[in-house]
Amino acid sequence: MHRMRYSLITGLLVITCYPMFATAFVTAADGPWPQWLGPHRDGISTETGLLQTWAPEGPPRQWLYENCGLGYSGPAIVGDRLFILGTREDQEQLLCLDTTQRGKELWHTPLGPVYENNWGDGPRSTPIVEGEFVYALVAEGNLSCLRIQDGSIVWKKSMQEYGGKIPVWGYSESPFIYQEKIICTPGGKDGAIVALDKLTGEFLWQIPELTDTAHYSSIIVAEQNGRAIGVQLLASQLVGFNLSDGELLWTVPWGGHVAVVPTPIAWENYIYVTSGYGAGCMLVSLNDDFSAEPVYEGNKLVTNHHGGVLRLGQSIFGYSDGKGWVCQDLLSGEKNWQNKKELGKGAIAYADQRFYCLSENEGEVVLIAASEEDWIEHGRFTLEPQTELRKPSGKIWTHPVIAGGRLYLRDQELLFCFDIREKQ
Repeated sequence: MHRMRYSLITGLLVITCYPMFATAFVTAADGPWPQWLGPHRDGISTETGLLQTWAPEGPPRQWLYENCGLGYSGPAIVGDRLFILGTREDQEQLLCLDTTQRGKELWHTPLGPVYENNWGDGPRSTPIVEGEFVYALVAEGNLSCLRIQDGSIVWKKSMQEYGGKIPVWGYSESPFIYQEKIICTPGGKDGAIVALDKLTGEFLWQIPELTDTAHYSSIIVAEQNGRAIGVQLLASQLVGFNLSDGELLWTVPWGGHVAVVPTPIAWENYIYVTSGYGAGCMLVSLNDDFSAEPVYEGNKLVTNHHGGVLRLGQSIFGYSDGKGWVCQDLLSGEKNWQNKKELGKGAIAYADQRFYCLSENEGEVVLIAASEEDWIEHGRFTLEPQTELRKPSGKIWTHPVIAGGRLYLRDQELLFCFDIREKQ
């Protein structure tokens, strides 16, 4: 298996391949977006042949599905099936839609009671698909394995079984699969991170040295000295652990405040993290002796609340609280460019030399060049219609997804599918 390594050289996107250590389930028949942040949990789509500029009204809308139920869950897409969580009939449910039939619903399965709060009710995490099964974590902590064919439940576990306690904004992590294991973060005194057998739900291991309560980031895989390791950002520390048995390899202190949300980024022998409420960003170097140490920390150029940041080449792109949209040199932490006026706070995804930026307040969607030089816009539009069911404190927080030449956006019960393919 390979992943795409990106370099920006004189404005051109150069793509090379190198072996990766990652979830071993992305095959030619799978994808193109089988889990949170795509095939490699980095927000990067490797699709090409996409529109490089949009018409004034934006790309054509292919379909709109209006019964997703409440929630902030993003879609996982494999083949012609789309899986997404939503709140319907007083339950948090997993829905399966057919992307080729204008989002026709194929099945839905209740997974747990509705989580409620002032920022919006319902599920927050993205399902993960592997082979015949789809896995989903709902906001009160039920983790379920279902058959993708009919939505029947194979097994179900609760994060409370492993010492977890529902975090303030509900369980929001998207579960992670590595080989035979599904790994997630219940939090708590019994061990913040736990691994279960993905086929049976049987307990495999837990990391007792980690007692942080659950926050909202998701686990990734990185390579350290030729070995695949798991990495998670907790409230008080960034941690690396052995994926085979849960051995804690290293920790680096992190000054997380209130909510730690963005997913870490792994690149070469580095890990980059950021979170909001003034925490800023940090770059950590992974050493050959399975230790880790900061290259820089306390850097305030990027303070990302929950819209996520992406790495392309040697740069980090995304929204920084108080600073607007930013391009940061990853290794030095210095600013390449900053733009505060063109678009409000929001989320980001990448495909085919373009970033897709979504503002959380207005629902504006902007296409910009993947440039280390400046914000270079190539089109924008505003989502219409928008939900009337969102709570006053809630916003458009579901990240954009690019799969099969289509752009998927969600605003609570509304799931939009736009055709972004370049016409021949």
